[in-house]
Amino acid sequence: MSDLKENREFEEKETYNGDGASLTEDGGLPTQSEIDTLRHIGDKIPYAAWLVAIVELAERFTYYGLTGPFQNYMQNERHGKNPGALGLGQSTATALQYFFQFWCYVTPIFGAIVADTWLGRYKAICLFAGIYICGLLIIFITSLPFALDNGAGLPGLVVTMIVLGLGTGGIKSNVSPLIAEQYTETKMRIKTLPSGERVILSPAITMQSIFNVFYWCINFGSLSAIATVWMELKIDFWAAYLLPFCFFFIAIFVLIIGKNKYVVRPPKGSILVDAGKALWIGIKAKGNLDAAKPSVLEANGQNSNVPWNDLFVDELKRGIIACKVFAFYPIYWLVYGQMVSNFVSMAGTMETHGLPNDLLFNLNPITIIVFLPFIEKFLYPSLRKAGIPFRPISRIAWGFGMAAVSMVYAAVLQHYIYKAGPCYDHPLTGACSADASGVEGMVPQRIHVALQTPAYVLVGLSEIFANVTGLEYAFTKAPPSMKSLVTSIYLLTNAFGSALGIALSPTSEHPKLVIMFASIAGATALAGVLFWFLFNKYNDQEVEMNKLDDLDDSAKPIPLKQLDSVTKQDSRV
Repeated sequence: MSDLKENREFEEKETYNGDGASLTEDGGLPTQSEIDTLRHIGDKIPYAAWLVAIVELAERFTYYGLTGPFQNYMQNERHGKNPGALGLGQSTATALQYFFQFWCYVTPIFGAIVADTWLGRYKAICLFAGIYICGLLIIFITSLPFALDNGAGLPGLVVTMIVLGLGTGGIKSNVSPLIAEQYTETKMRIKTLPSGERVILSPAITMQSIFNVFYWCINFGSLSAIATVWMELKIDFWAAYLLPFCFFFIAIFVLIIGKNKYVVRPPKGSILVDAGKALWIGIKAKGNLDAAKPSVLEANGQNSNVPWNDLFVDELKRGIIACKVFAFYPIYWLVYGQMVSNFVSMAGTMETHGLPNDLLFNLNPITIIVFLPFIEKFLYPSLRKAGIPFRPISRIAWGFGMAAVSMVYAAVLQHYIYKAGPCYDHPLTGACSADASGVEGMVPQRIHVALQTPAYVLVGLSEIFANVTGLEYAFTKAPPSMKSLVTSIYLLTNAFGSALGIALSPTSEHPKLVIMFASIAGATALAGVLFWFLFNKYNDQEVEMNKLDDLDDSAKPIPLKQLDSVTKQDSRV
């Protein structure tokens, strides 16, 4: 009834043009004619959302600054051609890289359950930030020269991966829903611009802009690897790990000063249990989830005294759609993982001319930082103006295509590395090794490391379409009470991608890399095509699915300072 009353109030806010046609006043709900004819734009991003973005920037600065030197730290011996510490070799180092990524993207499930069920997103982020600091301290201490000389490097690395993975996973599953829910408007509104143009403020476009800003901050923070790989080269690994440790306290500071600015959704207690029971009823009804609706249970003469309503079941169905859409993402994350593992090793076999071999990874975030604002401000508005909405499923499919092209390029480049010599398909071995050549260091292949640039740029462009949209889809399609959980399921696809990487790690050796890169390219292209044909129908349902949140008044965000009093009154508000 409240929605009908609100609609009537807005319908009364009309003026008339010279021909007597009605025009909705600023702030009113647009008519269908206005929706069809006026330009749709994004609303202003709330101040609190920018604070959350700074938290994520600081966390990503820390994460990428720390992990940027990881491949060299694990793979190479100390005092070799490239910086090193543990001397585990390329195959083992690549497997450990993928294990760490796998763990970092499994742990968001724990963070989501803690937030959605008990603490809420803000308190969960604070908890896991404390765990995060412990991991940073361990890697710093065990990378000091005396610790490495006494064999503490490998056990310290393993403990760090476990502790840090738990901390970053708990933060990741909650920070993107937290930034999105700072924007509380759910209905389209009319606005007249200073130019006199009447436009529609669209929550969907605003949410897309928020996630673009969020992802821009992620990649700006990830540029920390530029500093840490130089510190690794010029000083030592302990210095490279000290910088992220210190920088993370910026995230802690912003969390504290922004406490009274954030709005949050209260945790829902046994919501996961309710979802499981509803799903079980649907499974017993041969996959018909509508059978779990209280109205249907009552009509069928069954017990309808369940702790959910019909709307909850509709929201749950929408969340399941999102999880189905995520099914092909592990292939995409397998491509992404190449940048921090085999691409770094590839650069180590090329002529680097004094550059760190793990420096070029930063071309990926630089690409995103440069092109994302262009795509947000020019490409997407131009497509909307031309009548091409470019909805989420289309954007994700384009992302898969670009990722596939990047791997084709990597395969071709690896082929030319093998042809370049002097050791052809066995770089840095035999006559090119330090012992055999009789010169300090190893002899690289005669090909410039800058030729890796297109591979990193293509993956960066693919992320703008595939990864940003994946985060957006996870938030907008999840039930309000399960935002963190569905986001964590999306992040879990990265863990599955890392598991694929671990399985393929035995092929991460010469001369198998051309076939490996080409195989990944083919698998990614096939995944993109299948994704489009299976899910493009959801583009047509996009608007209707996004309307469900308007109907659930119990899940509206509230100021953080009210959270404790609300949860004490009723854990299922």
